Amino acid sequence: MGPLLALVIGATIISAAARKIGVPPPIALVVASILVSLIPGLPRYQLDPELVLVGFLPPLLYAEAINTSLRELRANLRPIALLSVGLVLATTLAVGYAAHLLIPGLPLAAGFVLGAIVAPPDAVAAATIAHRVGLPRRLTAILEGESLVNDATALVAYRIAIAAVLTGTFSYRHAALQFVWVSVLGVAIGLGVGFLVVFVRRRMDDPLTENTVSLITPFAAYLPAEALHVSGVLAVVAAGLVVARAAPLIVSSTTRLQGQAVWAMIAFLLQGIVFALIGLQLRQILVSLHGYPPGDLALYAGMITLVVTLVRVVWVFPATYLPRLLFPSIRARDPYPPWQAPAVISWAGMRGVVSLAAAFAVPLTAKATGFPDRDLILFLTFAVIVATLVLQGLTLSWVARRLRVTGMQDDASILEQAAAEHTTARLALVRLDQIMVRSALPAEVEQRLRHDLEERARRAHAILGPGADDEHLPDLVDGAIVAAASYTEARQELLRLERAESIRMWNRGEIGDQALQALQRRLDLEEQQII
Repeated sequence: MGPLLALVIGATIISAAARKIGVPPPIALVVASILVSLIPGLPRYQLDPELVLVGFLPPLLYAEAINTSLRELRANLRPIALLSVGLVLATTLAVGYAAHLLIPGLPLAAGFVLGAIVAPPDAVAAATIAHRVGLPRRLTAILEGESLVNDATALVAYRIAIAAVLTGTFSYRHAALQFVWVSVLGVAIGLGVGFLVVFVRRRMDDPLTENTVSLITPFAAYLPAEALHVSGVLAVVAAGLVVARAAPLIVSSTTRLQGQAVWAMIAFLLQGIVFALIGLQLRQILVSLHGYPPGDLALYAGMITLVVTLVRVVWVFPATYLPRLLFPSIRARDPYPPWQAPAVISWAGMRGVVSLAAAFAVPLTAKATGFPDRDLILFLTFAVIVATLVLQGLTLSWVARRLRVTGMQDDASILEQAAAEHTTARLALVRLDQIMVRSALPAEVEQRLRHDLEERARRAHAILGPGADDEHLPDLVDGAIVAAASYTEARQELLRLERAESIRMWNRGEIGDQALQALQRRLDLEEQQII
């Protein structure tokens, strides 16, 4: 218990210090933990792959999934699929052949195991660094979507490669069919769990119970899928997306604010622990290496890292421009982006804890039969993780600034949020006039409510510019109007109207998830202030 507490405290301090000085916490945690691992006499922190893949991965993926816009995921499905499936498989093959040719005596199937291990960029590192860099919304959405799915692709490829090493046989046709089967069934299980959770939570009105169900959901999706030997990662992602889509319609303000705080804390703690654990494995990895000259180890690590990096660059540019070149319909719907966008995407390939957990799982999977060069595979995985995290993670911000794709906020998102604020505020003003006709609110209460709403409408109108007024707003105010007798009753009535209109705008596609979430958070905070 003592070492675990020390790990949590240390990870928290380092993360806080990293945020203070502007360094991405994942990078600071890995570097600091590497230095700590070299101190003699400190307790050994053994990374348990089962704990990472079953205990840490599901909640981390679920926390990302419930904050992912399904609309943006669908809008960017082509680039996300090309990265999360196509690029992962291409990296697996390229690293497999490179390792087989470079390392004497390494079987090709074992090379594919290494390739599958180092193929997926880390979900947490990608999202954390992309947000800190301030990439445009679409690039961030593509990176987040890629990181949600690529672990599933890599872990399926990893299982197939492990089986090929142990059995000595491999069939591309069988591997393709197995890949499709475990992916489809994993998604089906996740959808089933997601719809069941939505059905249950729709009938709840207790925030503590609802958020307890939310904490259980990723494991409820992951464990049955893994028990059936299909993709638990895709099951968690599918369940999270279903819940995220339904949440604005079924979750109360108290539940939503409480849940956001709970998941933010869980993600913070788990991220700190997993990145700290990466660096703390260095001593154990170095001890396990016997018979490998240091020069050869450096050469192997450098070449595999170079292959991983170059494959992403070589893949991203054709995947960006070739579909538009070959299909005019894609080009008309989604014109050619500037070259700076794929350049930034190609440099955002940081690897993380899933790769290391998979590498540690190799001897556990194959301990009865023997696995060739397992210690070398573990070392090379560690080298790729540290190199990509430190090299790409620390320079991504500089690259984005040099290419002038950072510090930008999409105009569409700003306009959507302003449109939502303007429409809901003006609707609330119309409802306030109706309330005043039917009730006897004190003049100071009416003035306070009217001032707040008019100020919001003016700020939004300044962003939207001319043409933002809508003469037909009174026609949109429907339903029963309460005879409010106090500020609280009147404000709650106006909040209900604003919520309903924001949901209608979202359902009609007039605003996106980001604008809805921002508006709902403001309404939630206002509601909590008057309860």
